[in-house]
Amino acid sequence: MKAIVSSVLLFACAATASAAGITAVKAAHMVDVRNGTLIDNAVVLIDGERITAAGGNLAIPAGATIIDLGNKTLLPGLIDSHTHITGRPEDAGYGIIAKSIPRITLTGAHNALTTLRAGFTTIRDVGADGYTDIGLRDAINDGEVPGPRILASGPPLGITGGHCDDTMHAPEYKTSALGVADGVDEALKVTRRNIKYGADVIKICATGGVLSFGDDPRTSQYTLEELKAIIGDAHRLGRKAAAHAHGGDGIRLSVLAGIDSIEHGSYIDDEGIKLMKEHKTYLVPTLYLGDWLIDNAEAIKLPKPLLDKAKVVLPQARINIGKAIKAGVPIAFGTDAAVYPHGLNAREFAVLVKLGMTPAQAIRTATVNAADLLGWSDKVGSIEAGKYADLIAVDGEPLKDVRALEQVQWVMKGGAVVK
Repeated sequence: MKAIVSSVLLFACAATASAAGITAVKAAHMVDVRNGTLIDNAVVLIDGERITAAGGNLAIPAGATIIDLGNKTLLPGLIDSHTHITGRPEDAGYGIIAKSIPRITLTGAHNALTTLRAGFTTIRDVGADGYTDIGLRDAINDGEVPGPRILASGPPLGITGGHCDDTMHAPEYKTSALGVADGVDEALKVTRRNIKYGADVIKICATGGVLSFGDDPRTSQYTLEELKAIIGDAHRLGRKAAAHAHGGDGIRLSVLAGIDSIEHGSYIDDEGIKLMKEHKTYLVPTLYLGDWLIDNAEAIKLPKPLLDKAKVVLPQARINIGKAIKAGVPIAFGTDAAVYPHGLNAREFAVLVKLGMTPAQAIRTATVNAADLLGWSDKVGSIEAGKYADLIAVDGEPLKDVRALEQVQWVMKGGAVVK
């Protein structure tokens, strides 16, 4: 009899200890991002960093810590697939010249916290000077500074004189960006060097850009042979690849070379749309930046040649990307944050809705779609058992008005409340 009583007591103590380690987050509603529906009386059970169960009217274990969010709506932490976390708007054009790598890194730490508190618990950073995004990622992972989960690219690959080169200097300065690589051999070497220093993803500048001198966003900058070499090596070494590509030729060549995502896609045409659908290549539009950049060009001292390009390219992008959305090209959420201030990332959602998405579809771009693009579908992107407890809460009904996501009220990352 004593043995039975002892066993019962041991079981009860173990159950109490187990429940004491559980956190239950309650809210009036939770968005099922896969189905675009609301779950009422939401409960999310969390053990450590991970979700153990989620649904409506779930029983909460005795002894669990309860976080009651009242009438708020829960969503998974958002994902921005295109940031420059160590940059800021004032760096466009000549603004970056006087900034050291340590100074840039500290800017990144500030931006990382701002981004996290805006509800973006995961980002893919696609271009940073001096491997600063990789260093910031590691500091966040080590718990030294707060910020989102980061997949980092390090310096983007680009041709001499192209969008990702230092094109604002006079010839006598003899400067060249760290990621410049011409020809297959150089491109392979830089790809491998980036991976050596910790790159999670390889970023390629496949066309000209807006915020660079002397190039045309519509023209391709890498050959098909070069693109195949870079992308093939990245894939062989277990990394995905992203291509900055505004122009139709650069989009076409990148998709044919096996790219995982097209960034911007401003001049995507019918052929590009067809190819991206066939290859299931993600498009990462970055559209709100057009509004902000043109409206604030004087305040950030944007050089006139760059502003002139922005006024032509960015309005055209909305027309073409609207066609791509309607045609069913896979879309993942991205902002190009740094071109406009970090923390305003969620303003991109309203643009996607304006171009034809439903709020539910727009939310999917920053959750399950983005998680799929990053190769992290088993970790983030939805509120499901086994995934990181990355959660946000908002007032209002984001499935009716996606602008509710612009005012995130509460943020949890990995089971820890950060806002």
